[in-house]
Amino acid sequence: MVEAPRRKRGLGKALVAALVAIILVIGGRWYAYVAYADNPFDEVGIGLNTMMPDSIREKGCSMLKARFENKTLPPAGCGVNGNW
Repeated sequence: MVEAPRRKRGLGKALVAALVAIILVIGGRWYAYVAYADNPFDEVGIGLNTMMPDSIREKGCSMLKARFENKTLPPAGCGVNGNW
């Protein structure tokens, strides 16, 4: 009976650690896309950027625009009617 609360606490810590790790991996991949991608049409990057909250997505689009505005059309989710 005494072991049950410890297991629950350990499981809670493991879930929190797993959630933090997932957020770091997804956030890191998103940042690598918006800050360092050679091509703005990376499917995984576009998918992650479109799933981000509005303020984060807008920041990502502005970073992509600064690097690719005069080179190509905007990726999905970053343009209006095909324009930056």
